[in-house]
Amino acid sequence: METEIPAMLTARQLIRPAQRFTFHSSRMRMKTVRKEELAAMDGESDRCALELSDAHVDVMGYACLVAIMSMGPGYHRESQKRLHQRSVENGHPTPVITSAGALVDALKVMNARRVVVVAPYMKPLTELVVNYIREEGVEVLGYRALEIPDNLDVARHDPMRLPEIVAELDVSDADAIVLSACVQMPSLAAVSKVEALTGKPVVTAAIATTYAMLKALDLEPVVPGAGALLSGAY
Repeated sequence: METEIPAMLTARQLIRPAQRFTFHSSRMRMKTVRKEELAAMDGESDRCALELSDAHVDVMGYACLVAIMSMGPGYHRESQKRLHQRSVENGHPTPVITSAGALVDALKVMNARRVVVVAPYMKPLTELVVNYIREEGVEVLGYRALEIPDNLDVARHDPMRLPEIVAELDVSDADAIVLSACVQMPSLAAVSKVEALTGKPVVTAAIATTYAMLKALDLEPVVPGAGALLSGAY
């Protein structure tokens, strides 16, 4: 969230120099990617929304996809509504994007009915993510759980390993590839390569979140080098 989304919006300024961005963060604590820690983390989201609302930001993004999806089907709608209400109560109504909601919405925008998914989580959490996506009406043909328990290790994962990981999956019947179902796991550097290798459109949680933020800001959702969703085709 704090690296790839700023990188994409900064890259966008090369083609839309008049539209500039600042980035502000408030943190929810979480060290190990376990359901119990994720639930505790989500409980801090109201505080974070209030703090960011103090800065009068124009859009908020809730970064942790699995924290939302582990709370049960459709929870992103409840979370977005509640956190938006915190901003209303603080006198500066602000649209709220969750990476979970952004990803499932992006798949619908791309008309991706069948996908394959790569996620850094342990297998039980990955299955929660896969089931969440399925509950949103998207068929998950296959997935790869990288089973990285430590959140900092997720951030250290080499994105250039992703093409070989995708090569081990059967993507022949997929409409799109979810290269990283996690805004913490780096993937942006590998998106164009995976698209070229597979001939399939590639989306990630960070790309989907960027798309949703730009739409919420009523700006053209175009970023150079950030895959099909941000190519201007949607």
